[in-house]
Amino acid sequence: MLTDFGYILLFIISAIAFTALMLFVAKLIRPNRPNAEKLSTYESGEEPDGNANVRFNMRFYVIALIFVLFDVELIFLFPWATVFGNQHLIEVTDGVWGWFSMIEMFVFVGILVLGLAYAWVKGHLDWVRPEIQKPDYESKIPVSLYENINKKYSK
Repeated sequence: MLTDFGYILLFIISAIAFTALMLFVAKLIRPNRPNAEKLSTYESGEEPDGNANVRFNMRFYVIALIFVLFDVELIFLFPWATVFGNQHLIEVTDGVWGWFSMIEMFVFVGILVLGLAYAWVKGHLDWVRPEIQKPDYESKIPVSLYENINKKYSK
């Protein structure tokens, strides 16, 4: 006889085998006609410009990490809410359980708020806006000609 863990192991092995079998069958029956168009890089329907190994601003990563931090906070709030309302624990402890769990969650959320305040004070949440640079090029074409063209096509 298999134990409960044996059944789980058997299920995992059968899932891996089924996945491998389906991938192998799909490889056998799919058409394989590569051409230059299919082998080119696809970027939202546009031809790619330049190198893909471009350095990004570190603020993208900082904002993403702060988002993940507060997203994970929500994962911990849901189990707390289910245990907080456990009527049996509240009755056994004469209501002390409710106060304990409430204070515990305020401490948890308070620490996270302190972390958010720290990131805010340090300027990690500020987004650096690019400065608008006006060209200093003097065109030989008069400005009135551009204005006439704009009036003609803005109707």
